Amino acid sequence: MLPSLPDILSTARVVSIPLRQRFRGIETREAVLFEGPEGWTEFSPFVEYDDAEASSWLAAAVDFGWSGAPPLRRDSVRVNATLPAVPAERVAEVLDRFAGCRTVKVKVAETGQTLDDDVARVAAARRYLGAEGRIRVDANGGWNVDEAEHAIHALAEYDLEYVEQPCASVDELWQIRQRVKYMGLPVAADESVRKAADPLLVARQEAADLLVIKAQPLGGIKASLAIAREAGLPLVVSSALETSVGISMGLHLASALPELPFDCGLATVSLLSRDVASEPLVPIDGSIAVRRVVPDPRALDELAADKERTAWWLARLERCHAHLPG
Repeated sequence: MLPSLPDILSTARVVSIPLRQRFRGIETREAVLFEGPEGWTEFSPFVEYDDAEASSWLAAAVDFGWSGAPPLRRDSVRVNATLPAVPAERVAEVLDRFAGCRTVKVKVAETGQTLDDDVARVAAARRYLGAEGRIRVDANGGWNVDEAEHAIHALAEYDLEYVEQPCASVDELWQIRQRVKYMGLPVAADESVRKAADPLLVARQEAADLLVIKAQPLGGIKASLAIAREAGLPLVVSSALETSVGISMGLHLASALPELPFDCGLATVSLLSRDVASEPLVPIDGSIAVRRVVPDPRALDELAADKERTAWWLARLERCHAHLPG
């Protein structure tokens, strides 16, 4: 059953955490944390999402806090480092925070930057990893089809594992996949799954070789597993830049999948200047243990959002709650 709004609000805490480096166009990450019978959970849709879209994130938080998680198939998950669109000279500084990670996801196609910037960043990541490391690039839909083809050819010499969301639409993904298929370079879909009214459209139209899934925007662990079963494509579980509480949800999703052929994008707590947990979910030897997280009360107090932002988030939570069935 859907918990009542007073049940959720009784433990709700709004936090505001500065990032170490601007990421996805933001410098501060905000989230609502609250406790259900199964433990702490997180509601943190990005601020630009409308209430209908953000309600899926609340459904996920309720699912994790009130329904629990499915049985674990693994007790730890291998994860990739995430490299924001930093200058090439800062690559080593950033990657040093991701202990033992053998894979790096490099952000490219950043507004205000050039392909030369992307090439320099990817080249620096390759030097850091050496020949055995894996590099994937993520354009967040920032290229059109011609730009994507040109960029992929420029970056391919650095031995890419795959290219994530090179273009925005499903049709564009299909087109670029056809153009680069001869190169043997897989195309992954993220936003086309996460933000779509029909997350399976990418698989049905054969617009990607693999899917990047996130627990919160897809409505929770159980909903994500149902999508995974129907899609029939290899999967990467990734984060939405959450605190360790939200990362725990992603780790439980990853641990429940029958197969996990790729390192997962769940090490993003390392991008935050601080976390709500006294023992954050960060990689050790390239993996993160699958466990629930209880926030540190002192951290909740010190990271608390101001009154205006707290009121904004709680009002948003109330509106999203009205969208949920039951």
